[in-house]
Amino acid sequence: MGRVNEKVILVTGAARGMGAAHARLLVSEGARVVVTDVLDAHGEALASELGNAAIYVHQDVSEPKSWATAIGAAVSTFGVLHGLVNNAGIASVAPIEQFSLDQWNRTLAVNLTGVFLGIQAALPAIRRAGGGSIVNVSSVEGLRGSPGLHAYVASKFGVRGVTKSAALECAASGVRVNSVHPGLVSTAMSENLDPALFPIPLGRAAYPVEVSQAIVFLLSDASSYMTGTEIVLDGGLTIGVPHKGAALENMFS
Repeated sequence: MGRVNEKVILVTGAARGMGAAHARLLVSEGARVVVTDVLDAHGEALASELGNAAIYVHQDVSEPKSWATAIGAAVSTFGVLHGLVNNAGIASVAPIEQFSLDQWNRTLAVNLTGVFLGIQAALPAIRRAGGGSIVNVSSVEGLRGSPGLHAYVASKFGVRGVTKSAALECAASGVRVNSVHPGLVSTAMSENLDPALFPIPLGRAAYPVEVSQAIVFLLSDASSYMTGTEIVLDGGLTIGVPHKGAALENMFS
């Protein structure tokens, strides 16, 4: 018996990267998964790989009609919906004086409005299932600032906030809402970034499945008393600047 055996979970932005890792681990732990994305070829390939335990649905998370289609597909295919992973996200980088309004609006539309719409759309189905869990993927950038990532930082702080307000509203109906906050994760999105540039005490980027493990936990009954909380998965990145080698030895000599 897997940790999420027989649960039906919708995962956005799941065609590749972290989202695909979440979908794979969920299926290996007994779930049936609705994979959604705008990258149809990748999404269809993943659903095919996962077999009868998964379907792929094209979805733009910033569009309410697209949410209705995705939730409808989950229920019509698997009969019920127990959980949602709001994973879809984008980022753009520019100095604040050159950061265009289009960049700002599109980032917030996907990263924050998409989460809001997802909670709104999934709640009725999850309540009909007798309760369940929503996991919102924020970031360490929802805990601190980062130059150039103005819209991304704003959106991820927003995800952190709406997680808490939704958790308060949803608790009485048996729906839990939590957020996860990854740091640097080894995906195609970060392949050009040198982990050595980041002061990560554990000394490396996360593997996508390490984030997935936390998400599966939050979707499972093992986290039944957790709502409105934040799980930070950053290798210690946000706890302070690590001291290494001789500098550390000198501190305690």
